[in-house]
This record gives sequence, structure tokens and C-alpha cells, in this order.
Amino acid sequence: MRALNRLFARLLNFTTVTPGGSRLREEMESHIASQTEESIRAGMTGEEARRHARLKFGSVEMVRENYHAEEGLPFLETLLLDVRYAWRVLRKSPSFTIVALVTLMLGIGANLVVFGVLNTVLLQPLAVSDPQNLYQLRHQQWMNFRLLTTSYPALEDFRRRNTTFTGMIGINAYDHAGLSWRNAVTSVSGDSVTGNYFDLLGVQPEAGRFFHEGDEHGPDSAPYVVLSDALWRSAFHADRDVVGATVELSHYPFTVVGVAPPQFHGTERFVWPDYWIPLTNQQQAGGDDYLHNRSDISVTVIGRLKPGVTAQQATENLNAIAIQLAKEYPETDDGQSLRLIHPGLFGDEGEVIRGFLWSVTALALLVLTAACANLATLFAARAADRGQELALRVALGSSRRRLVRQLLTEAVMVSLMGGAAAVVGAYLLLGALNRWHSPYGPLPISVDARVFLAGLALTLVSALLFGMVPARQVWHSSPLSLKSGPAGSMPLRRLALRDLLLGAQIAICTLLVTASLVAVRSMIRVLHLPLGIQPQGAMLVDVDLSQVEQSGATALEKRKEIIEAARIIPGVTAVGAVSHIPMTGGIRGIPIFPPGTAEFTLNNSVLAPYAISMSPGYLEAAGIRLLAGRDVSWQDTPTTPYVAVVNQTFAHKMWGQTPAIGQHFVLLRHLTEVVGVAEDGKYHDLQESPQPVAYLPLSQSESSEGILVVRSPRAPNEMAAELERALGSIEPNVPITAQSWPDALQAQFFPARAATLALGVMGLLAAMLAVTGIAGMAAYSVSRRMKELGIRMALGARKTQVMRAAVGRPMVLLAVGSAVGLMAGVFASRLLGRVVYQANPRDPLVVGGVMLTMALLGMAASAIPARRALAVDPSKLMREE
Repeated sequence: MRALNRLFARLLNFTTVTPGGSRLREEMESHIASQTEESIRAGMTGEEARRHARLKFGSVEMVRENYHAEEGLPFLETLLLDVRYAWRVLRKSPSFTIVALVTLMLGIGANLVVFGVLNTVLLQPLAVSDPQNLYQLRHQQWMNFRLLTTSYPALEDFRRRNTTFTGMIGINAYDHAGLSWRNAVTSVSGDSVTGNYFDLLGVQPEAGRFFHEGDEHGPDSAPYVVLSDALWRSAFHADRDVVGATVELSHYPFTVVGVAPPQFHGTERFVWPDYWIPLTNQQQAGGDDYLHNRSDISVTVIGRLKPGVTAQQATENLNAIAIQLAKEYPETDDGQSLRLIHPGLFGDEGEVIRGFLWSVTALALLVLTAACANLATLFAARAADRGQELALRVALGSSRRRLVRQLLTEAVMVSLMGGAAAVVGAYLLLGALNRWHSPYGPLPISVDARVFLAGLALTLVSALLFGMVPARQVWHSSPLSLKSGPAGSMPLRRLALRDLLLGAQIAICTLLVTASLVAVRSMIRVLHLPLGIQPQGAMLVDVDLSQVEQSGATALEKRKEIIEAARIIPGVTAVGAVSHIPMTGGIRGIPIFPPGTAEFTLNNSVLAPYAISMSPGYLEAAGIRLLAGRDVSWQDTPTTPYVAVVNQTFAHKMWGQTPAIGQHFVLLRHLTEVVGVAEDGKYHDLQESPQPVAYLPLSQSESSEGILVVRSPRAPNEMAAELERALGSIEPNVPITAQSWPDALQAQFFPARAATLALGVMGLLAAMLAVTGIAGMAAYSVSRRMKELGIRMALGARKTQVMRAAVGRPMVLLAVGSAVGLMAGVFASRLLGRVVYQANPRDPLVVGGVMLTMALLGMAASAIPARRALAVDPSKLMREE
């Protein structure tokens, strides 16, 4: 009776929370007092009269709700009450609240970090006008060369003959040059572009102006340069007076006409040119003549479609032109079909990047799904433990709808707090990524409105996912079942919704652990790939001789002098020069012909191997084994027979089992003799199939440019200082860049490392969720069955029987969920294959590692509940009962 009186008094006081509540309280008290007086006059005692009056009055809660439904703003008022009550409930359970918040923060935060990267790379448009109407020309066959499309003369033909584009631009990407300004020399890289480049892209300068198509009047007619915002600020200190000044690029004068805006860096997301110059003047800065050479397909072509023209129509138009050009220029144009793609992601490699990011996003969503399943299990167990409270509220007149709303309010509050923490954490992590320079260059990840909207959406969806489970549980229960509270127990043979949720959570966590172990195995596989080279212990030195006026024999002698200067440095064991470092870009195929060929058309070619010029000693410095024959020598000159060293794939494709030494082929119109055979390796990327390669003597090449490969056991930073000092004495004003070979290959190993890191973090989060889920279920099972376990122990049950009764159910769910997760990992092979190299979920080491990991997680999660079950004192428990 006293408890009922106290509860009634609290409900009366509760009405003062909202406007008009005090008046309602006075009216209810007056009505109850009047009824009490009547009962006393009828002969009842004071206590009985008050009890009779309150029972006759009915539910205070229902009266209050009806009153506010008529007189107030019921939704806002009840929402305020629900929020205040939910806050008090959450404060009373700090451990539960902290676990829920951390779980949500990790799940939502992981998704926001992944979405932030995906938003920057895939969803944000290029900083140009109408980027969706821009298309890049590509050959129909997927090409290994990232950005190459055609030659400059072929570009001119396409521009004149097409009827589907408003304009086309040509880009010769990333020419290295030395920039001289006020007695300072800076090594820079930039793009040579056609004069209509900025006009077609619709970009406005930050300072000065851009060059235009009208500025070009033939070769070397437009010595203009546009600076990037980054170069303008670093080398020129953002001085606007630099516009109109003359700088030197590779010893040639160029006039600075303008500065590009900060957000513009061309048509590639991962490439940041330092400058742009007209293609008509590219030979001055780059040293090669692209304007008249149809065999050099070093130009990337991008066009803007005319209004109303589809990509399919433009493709058909371009293919018709390509067929005509193949008939007119059979020696250089093969008439291969063309296709159109949107620029921005290294040509065809955009498909790989898109697949990687969308697949990682899907796996991150699985992490959030597991987190929601975990919270749903915890909230459902908590709702069951609050059965007496909920039953009392029902008995006092609260509707099931009100209880469901209250539980959903608690879920939304937890989700909002966890989501807010996740947004802050993701913002900090994305900011750190923004300051980090990847091997591909800077990646400015902007946290824009999309990221915040994604955070809000994930927060609300998460609240619904785990909040609906306890709400459903209350909606479908009766007051009597709620009142039973913890005393009741679920029959072991019957599967509850909580069991299904825990099983699903374990399956998802097993899949994520599988993915992380697959990534680790892939990383190990990548690190042990036969590269055909030995980067460890080697340095790459780029001596930019473009600042020095020299050609022919003089340039070759200078290169030999530099090689000799590097060779005599103490600790150097081998040194050589090569035109293209494997797996760093720029390498391309050149068609070769059989001896006696009279018509050098592409249809008569027998192979298109990579052509690499090298000096004597390069093979030794690079760690490439010479399997037969000899190396090239300085005695191989243009006045002696042309020679080449080929790799195994070249020899096999050309002559099968016949020895390659002494065989001949025609390359660049020269009859070339094979004097050596080297081992195969990787040349463009880690995933390419074996490719044919012809190593040509640097002394017989048209260009003597090359990068030094210096092998030494000394520390890289020590060798870099020695090389810069020794080689700088030969040409004091020439930029010299030295770095270790493994550092130069970071871009090749970056995808595997990024995949391993991303999946490793997701696997770790999954393991944490699995532990908390299993531990929560086991602890809940033990707490609800404490009396039963005490009786079992009092009757002489063995410890193994008590353990089985206490944590047997979670262990069964662990076994079943792990098996389902392993099978899901096998079916997800295609998804994982987009993330990691040669993904194999069926790998015995992966399967064994997953089984061992999940078993250890289960043991760790159930240890504390099991110890609690074994520590039950039957006599003490009976006294408490």
C-alpha cells in the first residue's frame, strides 16, 4: 500500500513538468479529495477511503495523456519526457552506455572514413567545367600503359575529321625539367598540352592568363608556362609580379603567363603537375619531338562531346576515322578500335580503383551491421531485465506504443551520441590523411556536407536496426511475461531472436576476420613475388642534364663520366644507367619485325616488346641475372652492328626452344642481333603477365638520358649524400635526386599495404565485436540461470556440466556462426579479389587461422562468465532466495 501511495504521488508530481501540469494536478487532487470524503461519510477509515478514491479515479497516466492530447502539444511534450527519462536510465547504467557508445563510434567511424575517401576519389567531380561531358580516348583492348592514347599527328587528324566533339585536347603527361629562377634551380614535373587545353576544360586563372590555341603558330612558337598554385607558392612565394617574368625550363626561356587556381591540377586526381606548357614547345623542355612522330603514342586525348551526341555515337565516329588512318599510315597506325571513358583515374586503372573502394565500403558496412547486431542483442537482454519496470508501467495505464517509443528514444539517443563521436573521430582521421602524401601524390580529402549527411544517415539507420529488436520484444509480449523478469528462462531447445542476432554477428565477424587474413596472405605473396630485380641495397639517382647544352657523343661521354664517378665511391659494388626503371611508368612497347621485312607496317610486326636502353653494368646493379651470352658494352656504338639483350619471354615467343643467342630481328629499322638472354621480371606492375623485353645499349640509342642504379651495402641516406657530393662536382648547377629503390617502388606496393591495413582494422573491429557479443550473451545467460546453476551444483553436478549449462549456448552459436562465416568468405572471393591481390579464402592457412582466431575469441569472451558460474555458492544463493 505504501509503495502504491508513493508511486501515485510521483505520478501526480510528474504532471508539473509541462505547461498546464500544475492546474491538472490541482483538479485531480480536488477530485480525489472529494471522493475520499464521500467514502469516509459512508463509514470507511481514512486509509481505506483514500485507496478507494484512487482506484475509482483510475490511471493518472492515462488522464494526464488525455488532457495533454486535448490541451497541449502531445508529441513535443512526450518527446521531452521520453528524452529526460531515457537520459536518466542511461546514466544509471554507465557500463552499458559506454559499451554501446564505443561500439557505435567504431562502427560508424570506420564507415565515415571509408566514405570520406570514396567521396573524394569517386563522387566529387573534377575541378573543370561539366566534367561528365569529358571523355578520354582509349584503345578497345585494355592497355597496360596508364595514360597513352595516340600520337600528336594522329590527334590532329582526329580533331580535324571528327563530327561529334566540340573540341579535343592532347596531353603529354609529366615531363621532368629543371626550373631556373633567380639563380635557384628546382626539379619540377609538368604537362605539355595543346593550346586549347584550358579553354576546353573551362578553367579560370588565379593570376594572369592562360595560353590559348591562337598563341600557337608552329613548333617553338609559344614559349609560355602556366604555374600550378603549389609551385607558385613554394618557388615564387605567391608573388603576383612573377606573371610576365621569364624563367628557364631545361635551359630554355619561358614566359610565365598565369597561375592555375588552387583546386585545379589537371584531369587526373592523383597527378599534380607543377606547370603546363604548350605542346608545340614540348621539345625544348622535354627534349623529344612529339609533333612529327606518328610512332610515338605518348599523347593522351580528351574530348568534350557536342550537345545531344552520345558516347556510343562518338565512339563509332572515332573508329571510322581510325580505320581511315590505318589505311593512310599503315606503318604507324593499326586501326585498333577505340572506346571512351571518363578521365581522372589513370585510364583503365579506374575500374580497379572503383572496384577496390566499393568493395571496402561493402566490408565497412558489414562492420556496422555486426555492431548493430551486437547492440540489438544487448538492448534486447536489457529490455528483458527491465520486465518488471515495463510491466508496472503497463499496469498503470501506459500503452505498448508508449513503451516502444520510449525504447526507441533510448536507442536514438545512444546512436546520436555514438554517431557524434564517430563524426569527430572520422574528421580527425581524414584530416590526418589529408596531410599525408601517398606514393601517388597528395590526396586532399575534403570533409564536405556529403560526409556529415552520411554520418547522420548511418546514425539514424543504426538506431532503427538495433532499437527495433527490444521494441518488437515489448510489443509482442504480455504484461504477465514482462512481469516475470529475470526469473524466467528461455528453454535451451528454443531459438530466440537474440540467438539469431548473435549467430549473424559471429558469421559477419568471421567473414571480416577471413578477409583480414586473406589480405595478410596476399601481402606476403606480393612481398615474395619474383620481380626479376633486387631493389634492396640499391639507390636510384636522377641527374637532370637537361640544363646542360649537349648532344650526341658529348652527352654520351658526360653520362659515362657520371657513371664512372659513382663507381669509384667507396662501398659501391655495381653501377649502371637505364632509360626506364621497372614499375615506375613511362615504359612502352615497340613493334619488331623479322629480318628481311620490306614494309614496316604494324600488320607485319611479330612482337611488340618493351624497349629499355641501358649501359654496361645495369643488369648487375639491378640484380638481374644474365642467363646466357654477354652484357652490352661501350664498344657497341652506332658504327657497329646493333645488339640487344632479351629476356626469357622474348626468346620463347620469338624462337621457342631454339637458342636465342645469335638470332636477329628488326627494331626501329635496325637489324639487331641477340647477344644475351636475361631472366624475366616485372616491368609495368606487379600483376602483369610475363612480358617480352629487349634491352638495348645506351650507346646505340638516340638519347643518352638515363637514371643511375647504384648498388652498395651502405645506408641509403649516407649513400645519397655521397652521390650528391660526387656527382655534383661534375655538374654543380644540375639538379640531382637520389632515393633508395624500395622507396621508388612504394606506389606499386601501396595498394597491397592499403588493403592489408584496411581489412586488418576491420578484422580487429570484428574480433572486438565478437568478444563483446559472446561475452554479453554468456553473462546474460549466467545471470538469468544463477538459481538453476546453484541447484545443479548443490545436487553434485560436475564442473563440465555446469560450464556446458552456463556457456554452452553461446559456444554452439559461435561454432555455427563461424562455419557460416567461413562459407560466406568462400562465396565472397570475387569481392575480396577486388581488394587484394590473388585473394584465396580457401587457403588452408587462412581457414586454419580463422578457426583458431574464433576459438580463441570464444574462449576469451566466455572466460569471465564461466568463472562466475563456477563460483556460485549454492548455500548463499538459497539464503538469498
